[in-house]
Amino acid sequence: MIVRRFIQWVRTAPAGERAEATGELARAYLYSDLSPDDLGAAEGAMLMLLDDPSPLVRRALADALAASPDAPPAIIFALAADQESIAAPVLALSPLFVDADLVDTVATGGPVLQAAIASRGALPRSVGAAIAEVGTAESCLLLVENHGAEIAPFSFDRIVERFGDLAVMREALLGRDDLPAATRQTLVAKLSQTLAGFVAGREWLDADRAHRIAREACEKATVTIAADTDHAEVRPLIRHLRVSGQLTAGLILRALLSGNVVLFEEALAELADMPLVRVSGFAHGGGSTGLRALFDKAGLPASTFPAFKEAVEAMREGGFMSEPGDAARLKRRMIERVLTRCEGAEFGELAPLLTLLRRFATEAARDEARLYCDELAAGADDFELCQAAA
Repeated sequence: MIVRRFIQWVRTAPAGERAEATGELARAYLYSDLSPDDLGAAEGAMLMLLDDPSPLVRRALADALAASPDAPPAIIFALAADQESIAAPVLALSPLFVDADLVDTVATGGPVLQAAIASRGALPRSVGAAIAEVGTAESCLLLVENHGAEIAPFSFDRIVERFGDLAVMREALLGRDDLPAATRQTLVAKLSQTLAGFVAGREWLDADRAHRIAREACEKATVTIAADTDHAEVRPLIRHLRVSGQLTAGLILRALLSGNVVLFEEALAELADMPLVRVSGFAHGGGSTGLRALFDKAGLPASTFPAFKEAVEAMREGGFMSEPGDAARLKRRMIERVLTRCEGAEFGELAPLLTLLRRFATEAARDEARLYCDELAAGADDFELCQAAA
C-alpha cells in the first residue's frame, strides 16, 4: 500500500523530492522488515525509476544500492549502463559484478568508469591487467595507489612502459612493497635518463658527463635495490639488466666492491650460463685459474679481470667485508687495496679501469664521511638529551 502511494506521488513530485524519496525507498528495501509483497512492490518501483528523466533520481538509487550485496542485480546492471556520474558509484562499490563485467567496462568505458573500477577494494589481477593495458594515466595511478589491488608483475611493467615518465606515477609505484625488483630498477633507469637529459638540455653539464653521472647513479641505485631484494628475485633482476644492456662489468664490479656477493655470483652465473653452486665454488676457491676461466666464459672485458681478481681475493680474506655500511655501499679499504694492486700490475691497458676505480674510491670516501658525520650528529643528540634529563 505504501509503495503504491509512492508510485502515484512520484509521477508529479519535483525532481529533488523524487530523488530524496527514491533514496529512502532503496534503503527501506535493503534494511527495513518489509513483507514479501512490499519487497516485490519496492523492487518494481525502483525498476520503474530507472526510466526517470532526472539523473538526480537515478543517482540517488545508485548511491543507496551500490555497496549492498542484496541489491537487485537487474537494477545494478542497469545503473552501470547509465551515464558516467550514475554508473561510477555502482562500478566502484557493487560486489555483484564478476571480473569479466569489469574487464569489459574498462575496455569500453571512459576515463571516469575506469577510475571508478581502479578504486575498488580487493581488485583482482585480471581487472588490474586490463587497466594497466588500456586505462588512462589517472586510472593507472588509482590502481597503483589501491593497496587492495592485486597487480601482476607484467602489469607493473606495462604501467611503467606507458606512464613511467610521470613523477607522480614513479612515486606511487616505488611506494608499493610488492613492486618487483626489476620494475623498480626500470623506474630508476628512467629517472636517471630523464635527469641526464634535463641537465644536458639546460647546458649545466655537457651531455657525455651528464649521462655518465646518471649512469653511475643508476648503477649505485641498482646495487641498493639488489641488496634489499629477496634472494629469489635477484636472478629475474639480473636477467632484466642483461636484456636492457645494463649488466656491465662496471656494475658487477661495483656490486663486488660493495660486498654484494649474491649479485656478483648471480650475474656471473647468468652470463656464463653455469649453475650458481659452481660459480660460488670458483669465487670462494683458492686459485685464480678457475676464476679466470669463469670470467672468460662470462664474456667480461679482459682489461677488467685484474680488478675482479684482486677484489675476489680481498673477499676471500674476509676482513674487508666488515667495513661500515651495508651491501649497497662501496667498501673504501677494499677499493684502495684493489686500486693499489692494479696500479702496480702489468696487465696491458688499465687506464679506463684505474679511472673507474678512482671514481669508486672517491665515492666510497664521501659515503664513509657522511656515515661518520651522521654518527657524530646522532651521538651529539643523545648527549644533549642526557644533559636535559639530568
